[in-house]
Parts: sequence; structure tokens; C-alpha cells
Amino acid sequence: MKFSSNASPDAGGDPAPADVAAIARGEEAYERIRRDVLACAIMPGTIISEAELMRRYEIGRASCRVALVRLVHEGFARAIPRQGYRIAPITLADVEEIFNLRAQLEPMAARLACGNVDTDLLQRLNDACEAPNAHKPIGHQIDWFLHTNRKFHLTIAAASGNARLYRTLAGLMDDMERLVSLGFGVQGIRPRIESDHESIISALAASNPARAEALARRHIETFLAQTKEQVFASLSTAGAWLPYFSIAELRK
Repeated sequence: MKFSSNASPDAGGDPAPADVAAIARGEEAYERIRRDVLACAIMPGTIISEAELMRRYEIGRASCRVALVRLVHEGFARAIPRQGYRIAPITLADVEEIFNLRAQLEPMAARLACGNVDTDLLQRLNDACEAPNAHKPIGHQIDWFLHTNRKFHLTIAAASGNARLYRTLAGLMDDMERLVSLGFGVQGIRPRIESDHESIISALAASNPARAEALARRHIETFLAQTKEQVFASLSTAGAWLPYFSIAELRK
């Protein structure tokens, strides 16, 4: 059989350089759009078209579609025929589900981490939640809080020695980012939970698993009340509402 001399040397093998570059541009577009979805720079429930995304992020159609496929797959967006894509709303059920899971798993992580966690590192992370950024714009303060708070909680989860517990909590912390951004970010208020962290650190340093577990649960319950208050305020300001049904139920 005679092959054409014009055939690509990459046929049947590795992707051509142009294809690799296109995939990379799509991944970059996905990361940028996902970052804005998590930060609620694109508000939950918003309907946005490919053309709007292409203009906003200065990307081509192919890159935009690669990004949208991933966002839809991960549940951050949903295709709406003849309209575009709806950014996943935040519902009352979502808020309750995320915090209910955290209230079950994080106390367990704290109990298991006793005697294993680096409490000096936890103290540095807790100090970093506020001290270096008090003079900076509120948006920067909240971004930094989300970064350091995530590291604080996942440091405890890692010290539990349970890899599945860690992975589950890491996913929940991603979900938390949108809640905090919508509530505290839109309202321009930074969460104040350092005293809770201090108590948890003290219990872990004293190798008191029962107290560490109880304090972790109380912390989640307190933060739930604060977050729901701010999320309701943000949606009220935007003229939106907070449905009870979860995203899955709304799709039925």
C-alpha cells in the first residue's frame, strides 16, 4: 500500500504540535473561567453565551468550547438550548449539604490528627489568615483568607492519615470557596474565625482528641450560621433568591 507523502508524521501517534497548543489554550481558558466562577466574579445562576465568554476572556471559539465542556462536566455550568450556559446556582440545599458533610468529617479528621499534626505550622497558617493583609483591599483579604484557611484545614486532614478523608475534604473546600465568595466577598466582609482556629490548635497541641473533635464541630456550626447570613444578604442585594432544591433536583 502506498502512503501519501503529505500525511502528517504524527498521524496515528502523538498529537500534532498545533493540536497540543490548542488543547493548552483551552485548558488555560478553563482555569481562568473556573477561577471567576469560584470567586463569583460570574454570579451563580447567570446565563452567559460563548460569544460573551470569548469577548470577556479574549479567547477563540475552540478554546471557549474546551473550557465549557470541562465546566459542564464538573457541574459548574449547564447548557441551555438557544440561550447559552447557566452558571450553577447556589441553593440552600447546597449550603446545608456542604456544611453537614464538613461537620461530620472535619471533627473526625481533628480527632485522628491528634499527636500527628504540626501545630506550629497550623499556628503560622492561622496567623497568616489576617496579619499580613489587614491593610489591603477586602477582595485581596478574602482571597488570602480562602487560601490560608484551606491550607489550615487540609493540614489537619492530611495528618489524619486517611487519604480518602483528605480527598473528600479537599473537594468540599473547593465548594466552600464559592459560598464564601458569594457571601463574604460580595458583601465586602472578611470572615473572622481565628479564635476558633486557636482553640483547635490548643486541643491538638495538648493531644486531646475528644476536645479537638468537639471544637472542630462547633467551628463548622458557627461558620455555617455566618455564611448563610452573608449568602442570603448577597442574593438579596442582587435581587436573586436562594432556592431550597439542590442543582441535581432543579435539573429534573
